[in-house]
Amino acid sequence: MLKFGIIGAGMISQTGYDGVIQSGAAEVVAVADTHPGRLAEFASRNHVPRTFPTAPELIASRDIDAVYVAVPNALHAPLAIAALNAGKHVILDKPFATSVAEAEQVVAAAGRSGKLFMVGMNRRFEEGPQKVKAAAERGYFGDIYRMRAFWRRRADAPRLGTWFGHRKLSGGGCFLDIGVHVLDLALWLAGNFEPESVCGAAYTTFGNRGLGQGAWGASTPEGLAFDVEDGALALVRMKNGASVQVEVSWVAHQKESQSYNVELFGSQAGALAFPGEVYRFDDALEANVDISHIGLPIRYPHKNRFVNFVSAIRGEEEPCVTHEQALAVQRIIDAFYQSSDTRREVRL
Repeated sequence: MLKFGIIGAGMISQTGYDGVIQSGAAEVVAVADTHPGRLAEFASRNHVPRTFPTAPELIASRDIDAVYVAVPNALHAPLAIAALNAGKHVILDKPFATSVAEAEQVVAAAGRSGKLFMVGMNRRFEEGPQKVKAAAERGYFGDIYRMRAFWRRRADAPRLGTWFGHRKLSGGGCFLDIGVHVLDLALWLAGNFEPESVCGAAYTTFGNRGLGQGAWGASTPEGLAFDVEDGALALVRMKNGASVQVEVSWVAHQKESQSYNVELFGSQAGALAFPGEVYRFDDALEANVDISHIGLPIRYPHKNRFVNFVSAIRGEEEPCVTHEQALAVQRIIDAFYQSSDTRREVRL
């Protein structure tokens, strides 16, 4: 059995514990968190035998084979590098890092260590996107020339006064937090990770006024200033001429409390990632036909990033997220913020 350590005992860490156990080939033997109460509660709830007050202490444990890093974004790269240097396999929560320079350092450390490193993009593993991906891999859509990726919330910013809204610790706001999910998913579904340019605009409209706080996040408010975007819009042009429109908000005046999806537009067919619908206009029928129930097998029937990661360590599956793909997404994110700051298109 592979022995896992979890760094961070926040809300997202439970998915890591559950996924590791679901694999049937690994167990969680340790957890680390700087917050004593959060650490004790997580360990008690999941019967984790060992706890550490700091990440370096967990990383130094020789009997831990792999580490799940689930901490504030600014710590992603440093802790991933430290764990890789200590000979651990590492699965990292999104976003990869706060800059592409940091991300490249992690990839270099993974190369030196010979250990598996993966950014766990969980949306790729859901059934709907996997069904669309299966059709795309068979060339069903023809030339995928346009994608629309959006995740818009009406009033669900992370807890105000915490690291989520403070750029020094988070690296960015809604675009980095939830925009990365739909951006990555669009590129993965299309099989296109070659961006040419990015034009973006970020808006800080609500959180800085103390508005729009949601109910999620386990971090204790520390009075940190909200200085990240709570709304964002981007247009990404790909080298092959395709484009990706990305719309994101934590807070916005809109009808729905939340809406998210990825739409693909191809020369032969189109699709919605959720719930995994594929459409084609049939000339003979003179109708738009939904062919979602064609029964194509999906690549990851377990539907879990941690099961994929454990299986990849054991040589049973290929890791779903490659280093090159994760770096391409990070380059787009960096370019988005640069474009918003300068009000100019950024060419990659």
